[in-house]
Amino acid sequence: MYNTFAFFRKETGDGPKRRAVAKNGDCNVSYTRIAEHRKKFVQDFFTTLVDVKWTWMLLVFALSFLLSWLGFGLLWWIIAFTHGDLYEENLPKNQQKTGWSPCVTQINSFASCFLFSIETQQTIGYGSRTITEECPQAMVLLYLQCIAGVAIQALMVGIIFAKTVRPSENAHSIIFSNSAVICHRDGYLYLMFRIGNMRKSHIVGAKMKAQLIRTKITNEGEKLHQYQTELPIATDDRTDHLFLIWPLLIAHKIDENSPLLGLTASEVRQDLCEIVVMVEG
Repeated sequence: MYNTFAFFRKETGDGPKRRAVAKNGDCNVSYTRIAEHRKKFVQDFFTTLVDVKWTWMLLVFALSFLLSWLGFGLLWWIIAFTHGDLYEENLPKNQQKTGWSPCVTQINSFASCFLFSIETQQTIGYGSRTITEECPQAMVLLYLQCIAGVAIQALMVGIIFAKTVRPSENAHSIIFSNSAVICHRDGYLYLMFRIGNMRKSHIVGAKMKAQLIRTKITNEGEKLHQYQTELPIATDDRTDHLFLIWPLLIAHKIDENSPLLGLTASEVRQDLCEIVVMVEG
């Protein structure tokens, strides 16, 4: 999960600049002028569905089953129609009289084909509609629908499981202090903030790191926007490993190796610095 502390904001004619990463962890980044960007999302279909909102995911979940039932129901109807099972004299009510052997018993319309498609794919099997040995194409379709049904269910279960256990879904129980402070400790300046875990279950192997995002000017005069510098942070024993049984104080020592060293008030007013904190575990 992510959290940010935008210590320094620059007021412009358009108002204050937005954070690179919002307080809730969302990245304020818009991708434009990318060729075939929609195609790239479709090619990585699994990750795209994991990333979309739950509303869209549930819609895709429902449509994937509904469309497969309708599609196979149409194929069952085509098989029944081409075999002649839907002629008046060959309908179920007349089959005993005429001795007609259908591809699937108790099929008399598209609605019954649709219901048979659901019963087959979901292995419901009410018993009134069954496939016969009359049509080889029906046997092949039965095999294909069983395989397709298992594949769709496996895909949907995998996507929902991955979406449920992803860190962003569990990050709401990790809380940061609203603000960070700079204060003296043991003769040095420290940048400090707190982090806590509201859950009773502990995060195993939790680690933390921070990135300082600011504008940098090179020796050649080139201005590099959103330049990232790693910001060393640690807990009380100077480690980045977290044991979150209670709220911890996270500190960055502003010494000669710190990218925050030497920043004056005027430089702060002219610059926009943002610190992005990342927790893994």
